[in-house]
Amino acid sequence: MKFRSPLMFALALAATAVLNSGVAHAVKARPGVVAVLEISAASEPVLAYLRANDYDVEPMSNGMLRVYATPEEVLQLDVLGAAYAVVEYQPNPPKVNPEAKGLGVYHNYTTLSNELNAYAAAHADIARLTSLGNSVQGRAVHALLITDNPDVEEDEPEIRYVANIHGDEMIGLENSVYLIDLLLNGYGQSTAEGQRITTMVDSTEIWIVPTINPDGLALGMRYNANGHDLNRNFPSWSYDGPYGNVFDGDPLGDTGRQTETRLMMQWSAAHSFTLSANFHGGEVVVNYPYDEDCGVLNAYCATPDDALMISLSEVYAIHNTPMWNSTRFFHGISNGSDWYTITGGLQDWSYRYLSDNDVTIELSSSKRPAESTLPTFWANNKESLLSYIEYANIGIRGVVTDAVSGAPVYARVEVAGISHPVYTDPDVGDYHRMLLAGVYALTFTAPGYLSQTVSGIVVTGLTRTDVELVPEGAEGEGEGEARIHTADRNGDYVINLSELLRVIQFFNSSGYHCQALTEDGFAPDAGAQDCAPHDSDYNAQDWSISLSEVLRAVQLFNSGGYHACAGGEDGFCPGP
Repeated sequence: MKFRSPLMFALALAATAVLNSGVAHAVKARPGVVAVLEISAASEPVLAYLRANDYDVEPMSNGMLRVYATPEEVLQLDVLGAAYAVVEYQPNPPKVNPEAKGLGVYHNYTTLSNELNAYAAAHADIARLTSLGNSVQGRAVHALLITDNPDVEEDEPEIRYVANIHGDEMIGLENSVYLIDLLLNGYGQSTAEGQRITTMVDSTEIWIVPTINPDGLALGMRYNANGHDLNRNFPSWSYDGPYGNVFDGDPLGDTGRQTETRLMMQWSAAHSFTLSANFHGGEVVVNYPYDEDCGVLNAYCATPDDALMISLSEVYAIHNTPMWNSTRFFHGISNGSDWYTITGGLQDWSYRYLSDNDVTIELSSSKRPAESTLPTFWANNKESLLSYIEYANIGIRGVVTDAVSGAPVYARVEVAGISHPVYTDPDVGDYHRMLLAGVYALTFTAPGYLSQTVSGIVVTGLTRTDVELVPEGAEGEGEGEARIHTADRNGDYVINLSELLRVIQFFNSSGYHCQALTEDGFAPDAGAQDCAPHDSDYNAQDWSISLSEVLRAVQLFNSGGYHACAGGEDGFCPGP
C-alpha cells in the first residue's frame, strides 16, 4: 500500500496499531528473494508498522532490529522513510569447501550427510542414523540416536537436540557435530570424561538433529524452500486456538503445515521426550517458554513449571561464560515472551502438546561467524551441552505397569499444585517428571484403571517411584485386565462414528499394517506386521478386516458402549 500524504499514512498507522494492540502476528511466507536489513533507533511508528504488517523482526543485542523483508516490504519501508542498512540478500548459498570434513569447519548438506553416515557406521554399537523424511526439495532430515542399546526401548529419559531450524544460523549445527564426535569417541574411554560420557550414553536416549531445515542450509537462507519460517509454523495457542495433548488423543494439528514442520511434529509425537533444546543464532541467551504472550505483547508469560524452566536454563547458561555474564540478560536467560513475543514456535508446542521441557538457545550474536571461531564456540558450549543432558535426571521417575498382567501402562502423571501433567512411554511404561527439590504428591491415571495417588515423595535429586495400576473390575468377575479396543482411539469405551469408519477403511483396503505415526497405530494396505493386530481382526488374525469383523464393530458402535469380557468373540462385549 502507498500513502499519498503524511496525514493519510498517520491515520492508517494509528488504525492498524489500535486494531492489533496486544496481538502478536504469525509470520507470513516470503518465497523468492529476501533482504536482510538492520534498523537502528526504530521509532514507535516504525515499530507499530512492522508489527501491524507482519514483518519478520528480531531484536539485536546492540539495540538494533534485524528484519527479513521481501522487495515489496522494503519498498514500503522506503515510503515510510525508515532508515536501514542491507546486510545481505537471501538465498545466499554459503561458500563451503566441498572437500572439508571433520571438526572446526563449516559443513554443507552433502558433507554433513557423509559424516553422519560415517559416524553411525563406525559406532554401530551405540548409534543409529535415521531420516525423519525428506524436505521440500527432497533432502533427508537426519536424526542420530546415541544410546547403549539403540534398538531396544529402555527405562530411560529421551533427550532431543535440534539445530539449524533457520538455515542461515550455523553454530548449532557445527556444535551438534562436535557433540556427536565427543559422545561416540568418548564412550568406553577410561578417562574421567570417558566414564562420564559412558554413564550418560548408558542411561539416556540422546537424539541429535543437526539440521531440521536442510534446504535452508543449502540455499543459505532463514526460511525453508517455500519461504516459511519453520519456527513460526508449529501450532499456535493464540492463532490456532487452545489445543490438547498427545495422551488424550487430541489432533496433532500437522495438516497444512510445512513439510519439515510436519516431520518434526510426527517424529516427536512418536517419542516420549523429557528434555529438549533447539539451537539458533543472532543473540547469546537461553530463551524458555512461553514464547507466546499471555495477553500482553513482549511481557513475561510463565508456564506452570516456571521455576523449573529458569533452573534448567541456568544449568546451560552457567557453563557458557559469555552467556552467563551477559550485560543484557541476567544470568544469560530470558522468558521468551518477555524478550519478544512470537507465535508458532517449537518450544511452546513441545511443552504444551508433548509435555517436553524445551528451550531455545541462541549461541552467537552473528548468524554465521568466521570459521576460525568454531572451536571457541564449541569450547563455550561443550560443558553446557553435557550438563543439560544430565539435568534430565532430576525429580521423580519410575515405571507404571498393570497390576494384573505386569504390562506397561500408558498413563498420565500429575503433580499436585502444578497444572501440567507428563505421560509414560507406552512402550515401557516409564515416566520422567523433572522437578526441583521438594515434597510432592503424584496421581497416576489411565483409561480402564483405578487412579492411584502417591503422597510424600521427597525429592533432593532423583527419586524413583514405581506404580502398579489396578484394572477396573479386575478384582470382580475375574475377567482379566480392562482393555481398550484398538478402534477406540480416545479410550472412552465407546466406538464413535469416525472410529467405526476407520475400521471400514481397513475393510475396504487390501489389508492393513502397523504404522506408528497414525492416529491408531495402523494404516491401510499391506505392510509391516511388527505390532499386535487390530482388535477387530480376530477371526482369523490375517491382517485384513472381513465383513463379519466389520459387522462386529458396527454392533459395538450401535450399543453405545462396550467393555472387555472374556466371553466376547473379540475379547469385548457390547454395552457399558
